[in-house]
Amino acid sequence: MGGITRFERRWAGWIRMRNTMHWRAYDAERGRAMRRAAAAFLLGFVATLGAVLALLSWSTPAHAADQIPATAQRHKLTLKREAQRVWGVQAPVATFAAQVHQESRWQRNARSPVGAHGLAQFMPTTAAWISTLPGADLAGADTSNPTWSLRALVTYNHWLSQRIKAATPCERMAFTLSAYNGGLGWVYKRQARSANPGVCIGHTCTINPGIQPANQRENEHYPRVILLRYEPLYASWGPRSCA
Repeated sequence: MGGITRFERRWAGWIRMRNTMHWRAYDAERGRAMRRAAAAFLLGFVATLGAVLALLSWSTPAHAADQIPATAQRHKLTLKREAQRVWGVQAPVATFAAQVHQESRWQRNARSPVGAHGLAQFMPTTAAWISTLPGADLAGADTSNPTWSLRALVTYNHWLSQRIKAATPCERMAFTLSAYNGGLGWVYKRQARSANPGVCIGHTCTINPGIQPANQRENEHYPRVILLRYEPLYASWGPRSCA
């Protein structure tokens, strides 16, 4: 008497098993509830963050790039002097300033992944070639020298511009910038295929002359961003090409 019967042992075992299964089910349900709560929190956080970013983009300048860097001021007079030296007193200084802005953000030692260097981002081969132009005073191909870089930029632009025909001075500069970025041959191929060969932006420069899509996007974007977005920033520096 007083001992535990076989039935009582089985009953106690069943109770323990039931309790174990109960707690496992409880833990599983609690885990699912926590995951649902975490997902809801994450969605709410993302939505709130998006609203905050939208508000900031509305209340502040859209891009930090839409401001003239402080370093640009130290090169302003040099650019104006070199531009007028090659292009005359009505040189489109604002255009060239916008171009440097796009190329290097006025960082004299800027270097691209493909090896372009300096304020004007000349490739070594182009720098070596332009240094041989008669009367250009560009010997040495010193892309780390701001004066050399700015002189080379306005000289190369002028050399390209003389070899391009366009409907207006603005479009001629657009083609010039396209050639600076991608080569004069691309400009000629596009114009040969275009129904409106005198207009670059929105027309001829949208034509892919047989290059990689990424190169086409970059080259099409280049004159647009310089003339339509950055040139107005530098309007106080001098004449513009597309005022």
